[in-house]
Amino acid sequence: PDPARAAASCHVAVIGDSYVAARQVEIADKLQVRLEALAAREASRLDVTASAYGFPGTAQAGQLPYYDEYARPLRPNLVVLVVVRNDFDGNSAALQALSWGWDPDRTPHAFPVRGADGAVRLRPPDPGYAEDTLPWFREIEPSGGWRADAARALTGRSLLARWLDAKRRALFPDAGPAFPPLAVRAEQLAARPGYGWILDGWRPADAEQGRWHYTLAGFGPLLSEEPPPVFAEAIEFTAWALAAFKARADRDGAALAVLSSYSMGGPDSPWNVALRGMADPLGIPVIDQREWIADRGRVEDARWPHDAHWSPQGHQWAAEAILDWLRRRPEVCED
Repeated sequence: PDPARAAASCHVAVIGDSYVAARQVEIADKLQVRLEALAAREASRLDVTASAYGFPGTAQAGQLPYYDEYARPLRPNLVVLVVVRNDFDGNSAALQALSWGWDPDRTPHAFPVRGADGAVRLRPPDPGYAEDTLPWFREIEPSGGWRADAARALTGRSLLARWLDAKRRALFPDAGPAFPPLAVRAEQLAARPGYGWILDGWRPADAEQGRWHYTLAGFGPLLSEEPPPVFAEAIEFTAWALAAFKARADRDGAALAVLSSYSMGGPDSPWNVALRGMADPLGIPVIDQREWIADRGRVEDARWPHDAHWSPQGHQWAAEAILDWLRRRPEVCED
């Protein structure tokens, strides 16, 4: 929106990852557009404008620059952080290195890092991050960790995929698996200077048996158990990022809220329990999209049938939940 128009209204800035980027829906169906339309129709006393900033693969730490560079100049009254299940992983450069093969010290997004003095700071993106990757990624898996998941899914369901994989193994018996096991990735990461300690106590070889999983998104109990250092750091960095957003909002006179996406599960899920454990001490309210949906429809309607991202209905319900929260707090819109 025009900065002057945003400044004269109750402006809501929504920040998130691919759920907010919303490449699966038309612009007219996106959260920020639906929010403006809803407010104009149902909240006549609130003059609401909205903007949104989202990039796939980012989490709260990597999204801090979006607020600094784009949202802050619009002087928002309310900043809404859309949190999804994999954001705990997304705030850890080490876990993202395992997933995507980046050099954990040269990343495409901003990440928290701990300095020699023990203090956490935000390391900016490295424009040359693609010049160096973990060896397993560069040599074996050049298009990303998702390919391993796709291969497992295909060979588990398709006779053709199993036949092709059998042919590959027969023709190249010394080539090893088509995709490196998690233990290989972890071994190579642990060999990098400064990363050996972070994988202490982690048993990636047992991941498929469910004893440990390499993502907090996939294995919620790690949020409440005594996790290996790599997961404990990811949790700590997520809390740090929320605190950094809170400090910015307080400095700029904006309200800050978190929208817990339906993907986070119900209010008692380990992901929501962990999120509230971080947000409540900071005084950050949590808007639970799944609770909003419960009285209005099915969670399945909030997503695409074969894609976890929001469908147009998911964007609509997110906009409704935010507007309902804002309508009950008119003071947020007062200068």
